[in-house]
Amino acid sequence: MNMKRWILTAAVLGSGIVFLDSTVVNVALPRIGRDLPRVFLGVLEGQSYVYNAYLLTLCALLILAGAINDYYGRKRTFILGLVGFGATSVLCGFAPNMELLVAFRILQGATGALLVPGSLALLTANFSGEEQGRAFGIWAGASGATTILGPLVGGLFVDTISWRAVFFINVPLVIVAAWATWVHVPESRDEHASPQFDWIGAAIVALAVGGLAFGAIYGQQREWRDPVGYAALAVGVLATIALPLWMQRARHPLIPLGLFRSRNFTVTNISTLLIYGSLYVTFYYVGLFQQGTLGYAAAAAGAAGIPGTLFLIFGSPRFGRLASKYGPRFFMALGPAIMALGVLWYVRVPSSSTPWKLMPGDPASYIPPASYFIDFLPAAVIFGVGIMILVAPLTTALMTSVPVHNAGLGSAINNAISRVGPQLAGALIFVFITSSFYSALGAHGLPVNDESFRKVVSPLNTPPDANLVSVVRDASTSSFHLAMLIGAALLLAGAIVNALGIQNRAARPQEQPQSEAQTESQPATA
Repeated sequence: MNMKRWILTAAVLGSGIVFLDSTVVNVALPRIGRDLPRVFLGVLEGQSYVYNAYLLTLCALLILAGAINDYYGRKRTFILGLVGFGATSVLCGFAPNMELLVAFRILQGATGALLVPGSLALLTANFSGEEQGRAFGIWAGASGATTILGPLVGGLFVDTISWRAVFFINVPLVIVAAWATWVHVPESRDEHASPQFDWIGAAIVALAVGGLAFGAIYGQQREWRDPVGYAALAVGVLATIALPLWMQRARHPLIPLGLFRSRNFTVTNISTLLIYGSLYVTFYYVGLFQQGTLGYAAAAAGAAGIPGTLFLIFGSPRFGRLASKYGPRFFMALGPAIMALGVLWYVRVPSSSTPWKLMPGDPASYIPPASYFIDFLPAAVIFGVGIMILVAPLTTALMTSVPVHNAGLGSAINNAISRVGPQLAGALIFVFITSSFYSALGAHGLPVNDESFRKVVSPLNTPPDANLVSVVRDASTSSFHLAMLIGAALLLAGAIVNALGIQNRAARPQEQPQSEAQTESQPATA
């Protein structure tokens, strides 16, 4: 295996474990809640913090981590992230109680933030031309696959070994990635960076991203009835407003505003906000609807994403090369448009007013009227084709729109948007979904404003009361259709933004001559 293949392996493994741990833990949460003792956290509250502590830390520190990669050296920062992620994964696996697990997940998210922008920065610094496009395609396919397959992998480990195994699986992957990085990856950094790092700008960015993400997640969990969610959003908004003002004033800003003079960089980030918002809505509500309303097992719902995963794995490298050769605009417009068609297919899932057949021996349960092979598989295939066409060209457009010496920072900005955007979109759409759901139930004279009723009856979940099953399934199906329509609209908006805004042959801005951009050292030897 030559040096570049080892670089690609290190980048894919480094980012893959971060994406994997963002989803693989989800299916382990019920078992964690039963097994771990708690000092002051409740069961549901603890489970929520185990998931969100990781996500929030990762989001808040991504941009800072990208700047650190460029400033202090991508190889050393990547290795630091790998060692830290491996160590915190072990700590999570041995956590004796819920509170310490939450603390270790915070540390795990912080170290993971060093890996995601660092992985793309390594590829940008060591690949070029169509070879770079293929590398981005492989990275995108592997990253998407680990994200989608996370629940399935986690379920297998939880069922056959232990929930602790979902953390220990990171260790061998970290070892391989760290060895490949140490031996085969040359060091590179921003040779034109200021000697003074912008820590004030880093703090403002963390408040902006963290505040928006925490406010959206917390507000949605509390159904926007707790002022803490609004306060966090206010902090995030104020920090977001303050950020460009500080960047204009600072002598050596963390985020050079010149990055946004690149049309492709700005357009790609706008479309990322729209498209990834739709991805969140689609994956979240399809899984919830399949399990909560139609009665699918968790493994069956997780397996529903396999078609899209297969397309990503096997097709992304090809479209990465095509985007490098012909330009990304056509693919970035076509991909989300096809994805929108797949999401619209979900709108045809039959309403639960269709007669339900009682299962023999169990009068309280029903066979769902929707067929996986008619209502879900075609949608998953169409959606998978679209995401296969989109992801690698989007990554190519992004990473070729920033100068090489800002590769880590450019990647981090886009990754932060791809994580905060979905949370904001999900929180907003949640308001529409719950309003639609409870309005439909209110039309049947049900006490939708009663707190005890809302604790038992929630959107896209079948209630324990058999007398409410039919009407709740009707309301859940209508709410699901609304969510899919909103998701499709976001994808079409992203397609239009890309079609009108992306330039095919935009030159890399502020490109440095090869003699100035070359790496510091040759690859280390074993």
